Amino acid sequence: MEPAIVEAIRSDYRRAPLSEKDRALCEYAEKLTRTPGEMNSEDVARLRAAGFSDAAIHDAAQVVSYFNYINRIADGLGVDSEPG
Repeated sequence: MEPAIVEAIRSDYRRAPLSEKDRALCEYAEKLTRTPGEMNSEDVARLRAAGFSDAAIHDAAQVVSYFNYINRIADGLGVDSEPG
């Protein structure tokens, strides 16, 4: 992926030049991260409609959830993030 696109995603994925499929995945990841208790079957349906298979949706949920879990463990233990 081009560095400019990576930076655009890092800055604000909503303004980045993403495909509809990639945008749907980012929206799913953001919701699962920020408001996990509000997730529902419609979130999965949106990913299916965007072209994701059930296996891909499962993988996305696992990766996003694991990343969030590890960050919360690190925060809870006072682990400083690595520079850069």
